[in-house]
Parts: sequence; C-alpha cells; structure tokens
Amino acid sequence: MQLGIRTKLFLAALVLIAASGTLGNALLGTELRAIAESRADEELVTELDLALLVVGSSPAPLVIGADVDALTDRLAAASGARVTLVAADGAIVGDSEASREELRAAGGRSDALRPEIARALAGQRAESERFSEVGQGTVRYLAAPILREGEVAGVLRLGVPTDAARADVARLHRALAVSAAIALGAALALALVASHLVSQGVRHLAVAARRLASGDLEARARPDGEDEFAQLGRSIDELAEGLRATLRELVQERDLLSGLLDNLGEGVLLLDRDGKVALVNPALREMLLLSADDIGKHPLEVVRHAQLADLLEIAKRGRSQGEIEVLGLKPRRLLVRAEALDRDLGGLFVVFYDVTDLRRLETLRRDFVANASHELRTPVTSIRSAAETLQVVGAKDPATVEKFLGIIERNGARLQRLLEDLLDLSRIESRELELQREPIVLRAAAERAASLLTDRAARAKVTLRVEIDESVAAMADARALEQILENLLDNAIKYCPGATVCVRAEEREDSVLLSIQDGGPGIEARHLDRLFERFYRVDAGRSRQLGGTGLGLAIVKHLVEAMEGTIHVESELGRGTTFKVHLPAPHDPIVDEPSSPSVRTPSAPPVGAGR
Repeated sequence: MQLGIRTKLFLAALVLIAASGTLGNALLGTELRAIAESRADEELVTELDLALLVVGSSPAPLVIGADVDALTDRLAAASGARVTLVAADGAIVGDSEASREELRAAGGRSDALRPEIARALAGQRAESERFSEVGQGTVRYLAAPILREGEVAGVLRLGVPTDAARADVARLHRALAVSAAIALGAALALALVASHLVSQGVRHLAVAARRLASGDLEARARPDGEDEFAQLGRSIDELAEGLRATLRELVQERDLLSGLLDNLGEGVLLLDRDGKVALVNPALREMLLLSADDIGKHPLEVVRHAQLADLLEIAKRGRSQGEIEVLGLKPRRLLVRAEALDRDLGGLFVVFYDVTDLRRLETLRRDFVANASHELRTPVTSIRSAAETLQVVGAKDPATVEKFLGIIERNGARLQRLLEDLLDLSRIESRELELQREPIVLRAAAERAASLLTDRAARAKVTLRVEIDESVAAMADARALEQILENLLDNAIKYCPGATVCVRAEEREDSVLLSIQDGGPGIEARHLDRLFERFYRVDAGRSRQLGGTGLGLAIVKHLVEAMEGTIHVESELGRGTTFKVHLPAPHDPIVDEPSSPSVRTPSAPPVGAGR
C-alpha cells in the first residue's frame, strides 16, 4: 500500500517522538534512581555519624538494659532508621525494632555473622543490603565501630528500608511517564497539524503536476509565500509556461509542415533509418494507391517495383534520380528523386513528380508537328506538281490547264481551311478568344446552323431534324454554339450519306444535354478515346477526299470546355453515332436575339471535321 506524504511525515514524527520519550524516560529514571540512592546513602552516613556521636558521648555501658533500649529508640525516632547496638563480643544489646524482653528471650543472640557487623567489629565501616524478616522487606544496613579510648567497644548499625525509596522512585517514574505521554500527545498533535499543512502544499503541487503531465498546459500551482514549496510551485509554473510556448511553436510548425505536405502536388516518401516507411503524403497515396496501413512497412512491400528499389538502394550512398512507370487504374510516369538524410536522422527522403501530363504533352507536340507537316505537305506537293505541269504544257492544251488550275485552287482552299483551323485552335487554347455567355434558346441556334447546311445535306440526301422544345435554353456564347453545331452537323452529313441526323436537347438539374445523333455506320470503340485529338482520323484517306482537316472535333471540344461544358461521344458499329454536349443551365431570363461577338466572321464557312 502506498503511503501519502502526510502519513509518512506523521509516522516519522511518531517514531521520533516515541523513541525520544522512551529513551529520555529511561535515562531520566535511571538518573533519578541513582540520585535517590546517593542521597539516601548520604543521609544514612550522616545519621550514622550523628548517632555515633550520641553513643560515643553516652556513659551507658553497652549491655542490655533500659538505658541502651531507650537510647536506640531515641536514635531511631531521630533518624527514622532501625538502630541496632552490638557489644564488642558481638551480642545485640539494643534494637529499636525489639524490646528488652525480646532481646533477653533471645539470650543476647549474636549477629556477628552479619557481614557488616563483622567488618565493623574489625574496625571498618561496612554496608550491605538484604531482606529483613523483621521489617518484612529489603533493608540497607550501614555499620560502624564504636571507639572508646581507641578500642572497639561495640558496633552501631543503622538500617533503612529501600522499598520506600524505590516506591518514591516508582512514583517519580509514573509522574515522568504521564508527563511524557502528555508531551507525546501534544507533539503528535503538532506533528499532525504540521504534516497536514506540508501535505496540503505538496498535494496542491502534485495536482498541478498531474494536470500538466496529462497534457493540460493551462494548469498552474500559483503558490503563496516564500518557503521551499512556494519556490517549487513557481518553478513548476515557469516550466509549464515554457512547455506551453514550446508546444505552441511545435504545433504551429507541425501544422505548417502538415499543410504543406497535404497540399503539395508532389508525392513525398520518408524512410526511417531501418528503411521502413515513416511518412507518406496524400499526393503519393493517390499516385501509388497507398493506405495508412503501409506505415512501418518496407517500400517493396508497399510498391513492388524493381526500378524504384534500385533507385532507393543507390540513394543510400548519396542521392539518385530516375523515371519509373506505375501501372494501375491510371498509369503514371513519375520522376523520382531520392536523397539520404544526415547520419543523426538516418533514412531516405524521396520526392515523386508526376510527369505523366508533361510527357504526354511532349508526345502530343511531336505528333502535332509530324501531323501538321504531313497535312501541309500533301496540298503543297499537289500545288507544286500542278504548277510544274502548267509550266511544261503552257497554253498548248487548254483542257489540261483548266484541270491543273482546279487542283491548285482546291489545294489552296484546303491550305486556307487548315491554317484557319490552326489559328482558331491556337486562339482558343491561349484564351485570346473572349466568349460572352448568356442564355441561348437551343432550338433557334440549331435551326440557324441547320439552315446553313441545307444545300449540302440535300446533295448528300441527309435529312436534318431539330427536335428541341422552345423553352430549352443553355448558358453559351451564340457564335461558339453555332460553330459547334455546324461542325457536328457537317461531320454527320459527310460521313452518313442518306441517313437522318437529329438534334435534341433536354434539361437536367443544373445543366442542359444537347445531342446530335446520326444513323450512319458508327465508329469502332478503339477510336472513341482519341476522336478529339488533333489530326486524328478514323479513315484518313476518305477524310481528306471529303475536305476534312482533322482539327474540327478538337476545336469543338475546346469551345465546349471554354463555356464550362463537357462533350463525349457514344457509337456502335451499324447503329450510328451520338455526340453529347453538356452545357450549364441558364439562371437569367432568355433573350430572343443573342448579340455575342463572333467566333469567326459571318462569311467564313463552317470548319470541317474528320474522324
């Protein structure tokens, strides 16, 4: 059982006071007994000397008689002791405790065998202590020779009972014990009060310390006074204030670091000195599909990638860098930079940069340059060939001249459309094109776009139908929306001769779905994901024959995204194709005649699109 400081202090005071009282009582009792015995011996010697003077000056002979008996009685009354007179032959001639008749009846019994009398008859003073049958108790005897004319005429012996002296000493002992008990009680009461006061201060400090230990850094002792406990309390308060300030700084630094790591686009991996995962930020968890359970594991248990393991192994000797490709729900290409921490910390610090989009853009740039060069090469080659032929033929063959002039005109127009599409795409991507979005009635916009393509649809035997309710509207730029519809309808006319093309729209919760559906041959699924890429064609040869540049759908996608919308395509071979455009729903009143700036000049023909 754990004892409190109050109990410990009280028990210590109790033991100390009890031991001190017991030892003091024992020492004082012994000293009192010694003093009492010493004083009794001194009184006995004094009384013996006085009695010797009286006996020595008395002319009465030391024989049994009235004078001797009266003398012993007087001496006994004066000294309070038993007085015995012994003649020189050792016979008792007088005793204050026995009458003359008892002495005569005893026949002058000799006490010469008593040691003190024997030594006194030999001329020396002697003392002894023994039980007396006469006094029924312990008696202390002191005997001295009676000298007359230089000779031992007899012995005078005084006997004093020691039981009375011892009783007095016992009474003193009892009084001393009572006094010690009273003093002990008072001391214990004072010790109890003192221990309570001390323990109260300690308990107050202990409560404050426990609150601090449990994390409550607002706890304070706030002591009063100037004693040691008050100084200790102030030290605890200063320590708590320092801890609170330090903890506040640590929390701020932790929150700052945590915020940086959480919002950092790059993945961060920290390995401890044992090579195990110590920290992973959210970006890396998203990149590598990690979980919180991966903390404490080896990197190879988390990401089974041989190239990453080699990079980490090289980094243990300094630093390393390389690119790895991670497969998963979303394949990624990551640039990994790993560096060893200093010897005191140990471990590795690894940063993962997602360069997937960068590498994709580099690939797109290379493809774009290659595709653009290829697209430009064909008409340029045709124009040069036609021009060279005209130089050779001259005016000799008018039919041939007309034929090759037509080739030059067609390829020149094709170059013009290609350059215009490239310029439009560049303006949209660089955000130079300013769109003014406002509520647009979709039926009116679709009918205007369809009217521009009526003749072309008639030549291709394509039926254009607009099935949109008058009340359906969307937030869009008027000319951009018209261009989107023209491009999608023109595509349907080119690739779906003899089919029906239907434009529909329906309202959703916060958006409007605009769909252009044709009854054409459809598109294979492998082409759908790349259909909106620049210069991508489902059938390159046919697309060029129909005058497509390969940029129409890319322009449509960028225009839709510029108006905060989305576009996707659904198709099945033999069942036609549907382009679905999601645009924001309007929140303002619908206007009948939109007046937004044109994406192109009104006279410009619609941009063709190839699949």
